[in-house]
Amino acid sequence: MKKTKHDKHTPAPLKARVLELLAEHPGADKRDLAKQLGLKGSDRIQLKRVLKELAADGVIEGRKKTGFTKKGELPGVTVIQVTGPDADGELMARPLSWEGDEEPPAIYVTPPKTGGAPGPGDRLLARLEKHGDSYEARIIRKLEAATPNRLVGVVRELPKGWRLVPIDKKARSEFAIDKADLNGAKNNDLVAAEPAHGRIAGFSRVRVVERVGSMESPSTISLIAVHDHGIPVEFPGPVIDQAKAAKPVDPKGRTDLRAVPLLTIDPPDARDHDDAIWAGPDPDHPGGHIVLVAIADVAHYVTPGSALDKEAFKRGNSCYFPDRVVPMLPEELSADLCSLREGVDRACLVARMVFDAQGHKKSHQFLRAVMRSAARLSYADAQAAFDGKPKDGMSATVKKTLADIWDAYKSLTIARGKRDPLDLDLPERRVVLGEDGHVASIAFRDRLESMKLIEEFMVLANVAAAEALEKARTPLIYRVHDTPSKEKLFAFSDFLRTLNISFAKGQVVQPGAFNRVLAAAKGKPHEAVMNDVVLRSQAQAIYDPANIGHFGLNLAKYAHFTSPIRRYADLIVHRALIRAFNLGDGGLSDREITALPAIAEHITMTERRAMAAERDSTDRYVAAFMQDRIGESFDARVSGVTRFGLFVRLAESGADGLIPIRELGGDYFRHDEKRQALVGEKTRAVFGLGDVLRVKLVEAAPITGGMRFALADGSGGGAPRRGKSPGKPTGNRKPGGRKTDKGSKKRPFKAKKR
Repeated sequence: MKKTKHDKHTPAPLKARVLELLAEHPGADKRDLAKQLGLKGSDRIQLKRVLKELAADGVIEGRKKTGFTKKGELPGVTVIQVTGPDADGELMARPLSWEGDEEPPAIYVTPPKTGGAPGPGDRLLARLEKHGDSYEARIIRKLEAATPNRLVGVVRELPKGWRLVPIDKKARSEFAIDKADLNGAKNNDLVAAEPAHGRIAGFSRVRVVERVGSMESPSTISLIAVHDHGIPVEFPGPVIDQAKAAKPVDPKGRTDLRAVPLLTIDPPDARDHDDAIWAGPDPDHPGGHIVLVAIADVAHYVTPGSALDKEAFKRGNSCYFPDRVVPMLPEELSADLCSLREGVDRACLVARMVFDAQGHKKSHQFLRAVMRSAARLSYADAQAAFDGKPKDGMSATVKKTLADIWDAYKSLTIARGKRDPLDLDLPERRVVLGEDGHVASIAFRDRLESMKLIEEFMVLANVAAAEALEKARTPLIYRVHDTPSKEKLFAFSDFLRTLNISFAKGQVVQPGAFNRVLAAAKGKPHEAVMNDVVLRSQAQAIYDPANIGHFGLNLAKYAHFTSPIRRYADLIVHRALIRAFNLGDGGLSDREITALPAIAEHITMTERRAMAAERDSTDRYVAAFMQDRIGESFDARVSGVTRFGLFVRLAESGADGLIPIRELGGDYFRHDEKRQALVGEKTRAVFGLGDVLRVKLVEAAPITGGMRFALADGSGGGAPRRGKSPGKPTGNRKPGGRKTDKGSKKRPFKAKKR
């Protein structure tokens, strides 16, 4: 490349960084570049000089707001992406900033002398040397793989050209794809794409960088959420190698619990079994019970700083979709060595707890043990036994253990009732898939007492872990849940006033205060919406090394201990217990203790990411299921109110969708936040939170998971109600005359994980 007289004045690193930014952000102007580089004031003069020099060298065009490379040529330093080996085994790459109509020139990547060789998809800042029609790339450094400009969408072939339809509901337009940028994608393929410079027929241009799958396949629905939220799927080679090399535990040095009939009780479709329970009478406390909660000893296999550990931290948690699980750990561990399989010896960490006849904990102890599950039961199996109808073939030992577990639970519920944790009734949707992978039905999950039993046993084990570590002065990560904010409490109180229910704004609120409101709503028209409104008033639970207690559970100390297969937080707690009580190898390291705040922040993020992906996947499956029912009418309840319309939830399936404000008639509607309602300016018609409407499905989009409804003709009881003038909360309400949600939430809330 031709040198200029300015080169001696311009540091080479700045040129390289500018080229890197221009390659990653085509079309960036001088202001964008200065912001990315952190240049201010007179330092921008140097950037201006660099841009002039690069333009003079023919590397970019000489316009201030463009980042083109010279047609047919590649700059001396640029960003490339590895595509993989060719037929002769040579590592090949493509330039990210190529704008020509023809195929870009071949780039041969020279492997680095030290460190691992780059793999397909890796982005590299490289120095290029031209040899004939091809280039040799010498790596300057590897770049971060993630890019904020990555788009996920569906390719459509239209008469006027190729388009990318984004999966994001918020996207306002489609994107154009040049045929040369399809990268093998076909019509109706789900792809990942990145912005390209220029426009086609008025649409911003993108290039396909990865084909994910075909939208003709139902399994692609989950893949949309996986790729949209950037959830890691494939395990790196070293991680798989380490998992495959793992061996069953040696019982030596562990407490032997193989003779204790511990039971796993899970959903019938559970893919892993990381907890088992047992209970029996306590000879030292008449009417009391000993409870064992045994958890898979993941810390034995996933040690600090190992390849498995780094990947588990990166993922943070497992993600569960209707058709698959994206696990935190490879299947060799999650589905085998760390799964408490029936009749097989397994390593475990055990919380041994002693309770009196009233369910109050008298003591606890943690053991590193080996166990052998006596039976794998579903919730329905356990419930049938609790109801006196055990399934055929159940052994006498298992029946006796279940009876003792039930007796212990009845005592524990006494203490739980006095604790009075938040008691929400939030039905959960369940997507049932047929053998062909398509949605067979949408149902609500059963809420059995056996589920509540397992939940209570796990909560108590989590409490014991937090208490034990705090007493031992060992740092840990707590699961904390803050009290509701004043703003949310004020909004909650305002809403209750529309129902003639008082709720003092200034009180020191406890979960019991919300429970009393929920109890008063039982059997009334506003019962269902009241659970949603109470949930919306709550803070979100997070992970934190600083303890503030758990408001929802009404507990002073709480940590996650019971699911280390699927949550990194639990693995940290296991390591802390091993360290605190000298339970062998794999304890929490000093380095991890120092990093606990960063770890807590990261795993809180990954949990939110997983929850969003799981919710979005369910929404898309539901939209796909409802496509065949466009035009049908349904009973629905208003679950959210915003200035642009009503969110409604169908009674029969729990499916959610939007009635745009334009579908409510010709009136002008104002959003009354306090009343949580849309109020017609002329007609005074009121659409409020919790109202039951008859709606018609107008559109269902599996790509985005969105559904659009309109009011059905002759909606009867769902017709708009008459209300007082906007901004004046009313005291006299007809049954069902609830007002809307305070915050303009775009999506109905779901239950938070505790």
